[in-house]
Parts: sequence; structure tokens; C-alpha cells
Amino acid sequence: MTAASWTPGPSWAVPEFVGAVPLAASTLDVYRRDLEVFTEWADRLGRTGPAEVDRNDVRRYLAHLTTRGYATRTIARKAAALRRYFGWARRTGRTTVDPTVGISAPSGTARLPRVLRADELHQLLDEPAPVAAADPERDCRDDAVLEVLYGSGLRVSELCGLDLSSVDLPRRRLTVWGKGAKERLVPLGEPAAAAVARWTEGPRAAAVPARPEDASALFLNARGRRMTPRDVRRIVDRRSPVPTHPHALRHTFATHLLDGGADLRVVQELLGHADLATTQIYTHVSKERLRSVYESAHPRA
Repeated sequence: MTAASWTPGPSWAVPEFVGAVPLAASTLDVYRRDLEVFTEWADRLGRTGPAEVDRNDVRRYLAHLTTRGYATRTIARKAAALRRYFGWARRTGRTTVDPTVGISAPSGTARLPRVLRADELHQLLDEPAPVAAADPERDCRDDAVLEVLYGSGLRVSELCGLDLSSVDLPRRRLTVWGKGAKERLVPLGEPAAAAVARWTEGPRAAAVPARPEDASALFLNARGRRMTPRDVRRIVDRRSPVPTHPHALRHTFATHLLDGGADLRVVQELLGHADLATTQIYTHVSKERLRSVYESAHPRA
């Protein structure tokens, strides 16, 4: 039986857990898959629900993942899903003890996020699309998507969740719903505001949404549905001169702000980070950029 075909028994209450946690839909999908894999493994041990799982079971499961060759970052994510789930199970009376308390998982080696070079960013944002004449309406939308990703530093999921009502063009700002269903206001730069205006006043105004629930979406895909992260990835693949992930635009946004002298806490607010430590990785990126410039430009570096 594969994880994709596995359905946890009702005593595990995984769907109820997923429905009760205020996280982004993409995060909840990952948690659901992680928990389904765990419940399948636990059922093979004869555990039929969260109340029957103890700390040794959790330790054995994490050790099992290690022996299966999972990356440390993946194991850490799966452990985080278990901690969330068992914490919820204890609060809702499905178990009296949280078996994940005191359990630690290996943390992945921190990797510095990729920052786009000036020429890569120029080609992505300023140069005409390779097939601009073939589909000008699509290119109009793609211009707006890329400008907002870089100009406002949004997560891809946040961009896909934008509604027409999220945009305040006169004040040049966006209302964004981030992780944990937290709302924040972010500025919209002049190029981004101009690109969004061209899209909303042109192709988007004439677009026919595929379903009633898509009518409020700021960005629609070719099928008339709200844009998905996969759609955004296709846009970046079409436009970028090198293999690039959409999240690189967010990394570049943050790094360029810090390079320009922005306060770290301001960048934290703009990115929607709950913890300043998450934002601090960009200070390391800036230091690496300075070192790279020094080593390439100074004759005695």
C-alpha cells in the first residue's frame, strides 16, 4: 500500500486536525501527507489512534526515516507535523499525553537562499517575453506577477491568494494574508503598480472566471481559475534566463533592501516573518554578496 492510497482510520482524526489548523493550504497539504505516512507506519505496529502512541514510537519513527535516507530537513518537517498533530490531539481530548514533548529531530543544514544577479533580474523583469507577440494578454499578466513577487517580496502562496480587493492602487499597497492567517499591508512599487494596473484594467477586466469562487481572484490562469503556485513556476520558467525558483524573487527583494540600508525589523515586517531569526539569514546573504564582490574586484583579495 502506498502513502497516496492510504486513508487513516477515523480514530486518527487527521482531516479534523487539518481543518482546525490556521495554516496556508499548501502547508496543510504537506502536513496531511506526512501524517498519513505516519499513521500507516503506526498502524503496522498495532497503534490504532493517537492515544496508543508513546515517545518510543515517535523516536522509532524518526529513526526509521533516517535509515530510509530522508534528508534531515525533511525529517525535521515531518517531526514538526507530528508535534502539531499530537499537541492538537491532547488539547481536544484524543490523548492525555503528547508523545512528541522532548523529542528533537535533526535540523537541516542552513542553505543561503539564491539571490538573482542584476542581469538575471533585468532579463526577467525588463526584457520582452520570448513569445510576447504570440500572447500579449498572458504576457501582461506575467509582467504583473513578476513585478509583484520582486517589488513586494510576497510568498508565492500569498500572491496566488490575492483578490482584486487586495489591491489599493491609489495608495500603492497590497493587503496580504500570510502564514497563520495573519494580515499585513505591503507597499507596491511604481513598476509593480503600473503592471498591475495594466493587467486589471485590460485583460483581467475582460476575463471570464471559470467558477464563481474565481471571480474575486486578482490573477487567473489560462483556464480562468485562480492562479496556483505551479502556474507561477511556469511563468518564471518561461521568463528566466537561468533555472530559477519563484521564491528567489522574495530572497532578492529582502537582500536588496538590506544592501540598501533597510532596518532588519522593517524587512521582517515586510516579509511577514513571525520570528526575527528567520529574517536574519538575509544578513548572511548580504555578507556573502559583499565578499563575492570584494574577491572578484580587488586585486589583492
